[in-house]
Amino acid sequence: MANPYLPGWEYIPDGEPRVFGDRVYIYGSHDKAGSGRFCDTVLKVWSASIHDLDHWQCHGVSFRMKDDAKGCSDIDWDAQELFAPDVVCHRGKYYLFAYLFYAKGCVAVSDHPEGPFTLLGQYEVPEDMPEIAQAGVLVDPGVLVDDDGKVYIYCGFEHSYFAQLDPDRLTRLLPGTFVDQEDFLPQIPAKEECFYEACSPRKVGDTYYMIYSPRVGSRLAYATSDSPVGPWKYRGYIVDNGVDYPAGNNHGSICEINGQWYIFYHRMTNDTIMSRRGCVERITILPDGTIPPVEMTSLGFQDALNPYEATPADIACVLKGKGYITEYTPFDRRIVGITDGTVLGYKYYDFGDDYTSETMDISISLDSCGSSGIIEVLADSDGEDGMLLGTLTYSHLDTCIFGTLKGLSGRHAIYLRFKGDDKILWPDVFAKDRVLASLKAFVFMK
Repeated sequence: MANPYLPGWEYIPDGEPRVFGDRVYIYGSHDKAGSGRFCDTVLKVWSASIHDLDHWQCHGVSFRMKDDAKGCSDIDWDAQELFAPDVVCHRGKYYLFAYLFYAKGCVAVSDHPEGPFTLLGQYEVPEDMPEIAQAGVLVDPGVLVDDDGKVYIYCGFEHSYFAQLDPDRLTRLLPGTFVDQEDFLPQIPAKEECFYEACSPRKVGDTYYMIYSPRVGSRLAYATSDSPVGPWKYRGYIVDNGVDYPAGNNHGSICEINGQWYIFYHRMTNDTIMSRRGCVERITILPDGTIPPVEMTSLGFQDALNPYEATPADIACVLKGKGYITEYTPFDRRIVGITDGTVLGYKYYDFGDDYTSETMDISISLDSCGSSGIIEVLADSDGEDGMLLGTLTYSHLDTCIFGTLKGLSGRHAIYLRFKGDDKILWPDVFAKDRVLASLKAFVFMK
């Protein structure tokens, strides 16, 4: 399954991946296409077999905070939206830690990792804890069940903190265990890498990892420690969703599946930062505990894209210019608003090692939007060092264009660079930053 790895109509940002048994589950917020607000009033769970990451199953709504046509609220107090949950397994049951926007958060439980989850209660905060914890909001809760049975909850927005939970009653924060930011995450010389939000703890061997979103906004950074209570050492960042792509917040975590480590994160769509789709990249954890940064790709769980199958426009991992991905219908997602200079990139295709033809064909499905223009097809880079494979022209009412390109073998990134010309059908409509096209899909042909 390519990026985004869930069906195109599904929006699950803030992903917390967890492997339970022989399945990997993704727990996260639930966005709406083109929404003007972050998140929804429901949580949904998806899962896949660890042996088949190309096919994900939807388990439906696992928890809701408002009555709707499909069910009753699981809480009896007022809140606005459900943000960034986490789920852990403890003593054979599965516990959901919910962040309720502008309201006291809660814990729910289920006998099954997919839920549905039944409310246990709001967080119980001892009087010895400071006001930031007393409110019980516990922003972006990330939970760690350690090997010794102790349970820790890490939280924060612009200010990080953590506490231990009573292992016999996970709604209750233990007195005397609150630790504030100064002793939690390290003092980082570069202010932009300091903690902002999105705590996600993990234990890898004997090393504790804290994945979080730094002040730079579009990255997922990490710190490590020999103890769940610190001290923590900043180690760098893992992925940045704003490199050659419309930037926004980021939230996710790392997960090992069948011996391979991944970073789960999200990207922006629908010309808003509040309509996010989950993505995943392969990572490597080195013997010294560091994780080299990875680039965004279109791959998801795949080793490579097949150039001889249709590439849907919306798996672009490079989006430079004014174009953006949008959802026309659950069946139709395309890149719209393409203007002069827009670049769309897809990484990486495997053209095979035995393909020796000097040429290959390409077919591009688009809406010309009453304009005419040029599409340059490049390999490996969209800059001066890129390999120009060929140039296609289209005009006015074209919906599908064909062209012949230089042949390729091996592994390559492919870029489409759009350029305008002087011909236009409706000059009064597209006089300024005129739209050249919207892209639906393309395919290479031998």
